[in-house]
Formats: sequence, C-alpha cells, structure tokens
Amino acid sequence: MFTGIISDVGRVRAVTPGGDAGFTIATAYDARDLVLGASVACAGVCLTVTGKGEGWFTVQASAETLARSTLGGWRIGTPVNLERALRVGDELGGHILSGHVDAVATILDRRPEGDSLRFVFEVPPPLERAIAPKGSVALDGVSLTVNEVDGRRFGVNIIPFTRTKTTFGAAEPGDRVNLEIDVLARYVARILGKDLA
Repeated sequence: MFTGIISDVGRVRAVTPGGDAGFTIATAYDARDLVLGASVACAGVCLTVTGKGEGWFTVQASAETLARSTLGGWRIGTPVNLERALRVGDELGGHILSGHVDAVATILDRRPEGDSLRFVFEVPPPLERAIAPKGSVALDGVSLTVNEVDGRRFGVNIIPFTRTKTTFGAAEPGDRVNLEIDVLARYVARILGKDLA
C-alpha cells in the first residue's frame, strides 16, 4: 500500500527487454534500507525489488503491467516518481493507493494558475465514471485532488512544491501518465455491476 507522497525522483539507468521487462532505477534511497522482495511504487506502479546496490535497484514488469501502464515506453534516462511502501504507523498524507494502475491518461493542457500549474487530463472510457470533483486520483503515483470533471476530461492543480519534487515539473501536453482511480470508486463500481475495465 502507498499514499501518493513521492519521496524520490529516480531515473531509469538500464532496460532489459523481454516478456517481463527488467529496469534498473537510479535512486537516492539508501540500499541498506531496501529489502529484496520489497514493494516500491515506480510512477505509481507497485513493483518488487529484485536486486539492489549503492544508488540503484532493479525491478521487473510483467506483460500485463507493460500493456496497462507507461512502463513499456521507459528508456534510459526516463525520470520516475518513487514511493516506498507504507508502514504501519506512517502518516497518511495523501490517500490509500494499491499501486495497481487502471489505465493511462493523457495530458491535454498545462497552464499557469497563480503560483500553481493547472493540468487537464483525458482518461479512456469508461473510467470517467470513477473520477469525481474533489475526489482523489493518483497520476504517475502522485496523490492529487480533482478540481473539475467534464466527460472524460478532468483538471488538477500542481502546487510549486509538487512541481519541484515530482516529474510534473517537466510534464507537457501529449505526455501519458499512469492513472489509478480511488480504491473506493473501484469497489463501488463493482458493487453496482459497472465494469470499469
């Protein structure tokens, strides 16, 4: 489990292609604190640490993960929002996330709004039913509040702190991001018999 509070922006150092692609990610995390088999959210995707060393760790992504997320497009140098798994007793600063990406959203617009940046995203159908004004959403692993919803489009504000501490500072229209809908929305849809896949 995660909360969408990014603790490091790593960078892809190596890519090993295959049915299950491997990635080496450069990080500021202390290798002594990373346990093999631990979960790390990488751009919002829960991945298992398979190897580690000073300033790096490795993960693998299955074909399903590559198809449902942006990981299939990762190249050497790609910046990656990172979050270590939640520990019992940790502060819940964002909202509860599983690291199970639902789909990829596309940035349609980015513009200044006060000191913040206003982003507009578009989601694939039928996920628009799971996005609610003032609800929570995770984009590339960042917990954000939805400002408004207009069909398949929704907007969020990125405050200056988030802009400098995540990959959103360099994000541009046309970029694709991993989307995880709020876990409550997922279960409500299931109870109501509404397929969101």
